[in-house]
Amino acid sequence: MRVLIVEDEKRLALSLARGLTAEGFAVDVVHDGTEGLHRATEGPYDLIVLDIMLPGVNGYRICSALRAAGDETPILMLTAKDGEYDEAEGLDTGADDYLTKPFSYVVLLARVRALLRRRTRGGASVVRVGGLTVDPGARRATLDGRDVALTAKEFAVLEYLAVRAGEVVSKAEVLDHVWDFAYEGDVNIVEVYVSALRRKLGADVIATVRGAGYRLVRPGA
Repeated sequence: MRVLIVEDEKRLALSLARGLTAEGFAVDVVHDGTEGLHRATEGPYDLIVLDIMLPGVNGYRICSALRAAGDETPILMLTAKDGEYDEAEGLDTGADDYLTKPFSYVVLLARVRALLRRRTRGGASVVRVGGLTVDPGARRATLDGRDVALTAKEFAVLEYLAVRAGEVVSKAEVLDHVWDFAYEGDVNIVEVYVSALRRKLGADVIATVRGAGYRLVRPGA
């Protein structure tokens, strides 16, 4: 899943990005409100971690603008403020959750996962393709009823292919969703993870469409 962090404390932002990346998320980081609003409206994100006190445009205005535009992406607000009125204002503008600094990274990660589970239950459902089941909320994949052990990045690639099951997905699209926007490595990294998934799920689960990309198909089809 793809996460946008809008936080002007660069050390904190990069620390959160490293932690979430290690959990398998594709994480983009910006440090001012104007760029944050631009990124949030231009890119498809599964969750936004949004500081309130930002240069340019503050978090309240970003959240309000996104909600006014019909964007329902879950938003976790961060702030150094403390008080029930600050929390109420954040929630009233459309934020889904609120975390006051300083906070534990473990708590933030738990909040992130809870928001994503809530979104999965209310929106995108578990994906089933034949005997393959992919549950984005629980971050779990099963094949014919047995759990398949996947690394965080393997699951992220599989999840994206699963939500677009039957469609041809290009390498560039996988990169754009699973890796952050600053990635400048070889596009063929996607092949490495697709090969790993085929070893674990079976060679027939992900079909190669020559010159176009990959397609998740019904196992055995």
